[in-house]
Amino acid sequence: MCKITGFTACSLQPTSGAQGEYAGLLTIRAYHLDRGDQHRVITLIPSSGHGTNPASAVMVGMDVIVVKCDEQGNIDIEDWCSKAEQYKDTLSALMVTYPSTHGVFEEGIREICEIIHQNWRSCVHGWSQHECPGRIDFAGSDRADVCHLNFHKTFAIPHGGGGPGMGPICVNDKLAPYLPGHPVATTGGSKGVYAVSAAPWGSASILLISYAYIKMLGKIEWQMRPAMLSECQLYESKTEKSYKILYTGKMDGQHMR
Repeated sequence: MCKITGFTACSLQPTSGAQGEYAGLLTIRAYHLDRGDQHRVITLIPSSGHGTNPASAVMVGMDVIVVKCDEQGNIDIEDWCSKAEQYKDTLSALMVTYPSTHGVFEEGIREICEIIHQNWRSCVHGWSQHECPGRIDFAGSDRADVCHLNFHKTFAIPHGGGGPGMGPICVNDKLAPYLPGHPVATTGGSKGVYAVSAAPWGSASILLISYAYIKMLGKIEWQMRPAMLSECQLYESKTEKSYKILYTGKMDGQHMR
C-alpha cells in the first residue's frame, strides 16, 4: 500500500471506511497534542462529504466547519480560503473525499492541498477516502498527510449483504509515529494512539483477497487513468439520455488523477 499510494506507513487495523476516517483523525489529533497544540480542533469538511466524515471528527474531539460546493459539485475554493483564513489559529485538518460523494474528482484538489500546507503548515490534510483504481500519484509527499482507502470498493473485497468492510490508512513521515497500536500485539507507531479494532491487523484473512488482486494486476495496471477515463465517458454517453446526471466534473484526464 505504501508503494501504491506514495505514503510512508500504513495501518491495516480499521475494519470499515468510517473506522478508517476515525483512525486517520485520531493520528492527526495525536500529532497536534504531541506538539502542544491542544487548541487546534477545527476540521474543514466540504458539504459533499459523507455523513460519517463530520461524525468521525466529532468523535475524536474536533469541531466541524462546513465548506460550500459550487454548482458543479466541486469544493468552493473561495469559501475554502475564507474559512481557512478565518480559523487559521485553531485549524487542525481538512478532510476530503476523493472522488467526492457527488462522484466528482475535485478539479482544485492540488490547489487546496498547497494552500493548507503553504499557509498553515501546522495543519494536517487528510483524505477521508479514495475510491478510484490506479496509483494515487498526488497523495504522498507534501500534498497530503493521511488517506484511508476503502478496500471493499477499490481493492476487490466483496461488500454488501453483511460482507466485510476494510478501511486501512496510509500516512506520511509526520503521522507515522501515531498509527494505532494494540494492547496485545506489537503494531503501530512509537507514539501510537489506542487500538481502533479488536484485531491488531484488521480482518487479516479477508485482506488476502486484496493482496492477491494487487499481485495479479501487477505494477503496470495501477497506471489506469486512460482506462478509467474511457469508462467514465462511456457511462455518461450511455446514460445521459435516460437519466439526469447531477454532477459530472471534467473528464479530460488531467482531473482523473
